[in-house]
Amino acid sequence: MLIDVHAHLGRTAALEGPPVTEDELLRRMDEWGVGRAVIQPLVSPEGMGSPYTTEHALEAVARHPDRLLTFCNIDPRMGHNRADYDFGWMLGEYKAAGCLGLGEMTCNLWFDDPRCLNLYRQCGEVGFPVLFDMHGDVREGLYGVADDLGLPRLERTLAHLPETVFIGHAPAFWAEIASNVSDETRDGYPGDPIERPGRVPELLRAYPNLWADISAGSGYNALTRSPEYGYRFLEEFQDKLLFGTDICVTNQDIPIVAWLEEARGSGRITEACYRKVGWENAQRLLGLA
Repeated sequence: MLIDVHAHLGRTAALEGPPVTEDELLRRMDEWGVGRAVIQPLVSPEGMGSPYTTEHALEAVARHPDRLLTFCNIDPRMGHNRADYDFGWMLGEYKAAGCLGLGEMTCNLWFDDPRCLNLYRQCGEVGFPVLFDMHGDVREGLYGVADDLGLPRLERTLAHLPETVFIGHAPAFWAEIASNVSDETRDGYPGDPIERPGRVPELLRAYPNLWADISAGSGYNALTRSPEYGYRFLEEFQDKLLFGTDICVTNQDIPIVAWLEEARGSGRITEACYRKVGWENAQRLLGLA
């Protein structure tokens, strides 16, 4: 069954609507054919409605150990807002408690801010992948780590920290599946056809430590704005892509589920690709049985 690497519980700031309860998440998982879901806690004030901490997530996992898993979340400013803070004790405790990575990272700092680099490095040392939300600037009204057009900060970080696995997500990341992207379109869901592949496929080819999560409107839009290219993209990067929903509110429409199933059923992607993206990559990256 599918593994959803990007689910939320509680009240998030992404969408208005009733918060997702454990019962609602389990109901939707059954509806989608999802066997297990990875909770992404939210702790940065820019990226949530009310804090849903790692401790909250671990309590939910304890109540549903056969269905729920979790990442931990730490804001890089938590360590006295210093770029040399030792997060090792906290990461070690979370790993011992069963956490599988760090995310969703939603602090609105530049991707290569020294405080972020400090946390990324330490995640790599304990074997935690980092799932990040990305937007295009650091300013009022935005959340998520930020990068410039062309993702130069992400590339420098990938090269500088090869032991840390990064999982890309959100508008400013997925808009760069295409070369025809601009500062005006990169923080939304560009609808124009993909003229030429962009920086995301280039970086996925060049850096073993970059993976991507196809959840949310951003992932779905990237794969469907030029449908034939979306299928080819899935096939080419089938070893580095992860299925996710990014469910944030009750009864949220999640079109990626039906799209992925249709892509397999119509033969647009191979069965091997469907299995890898759907659950096998998550099992491999997160060390799941």
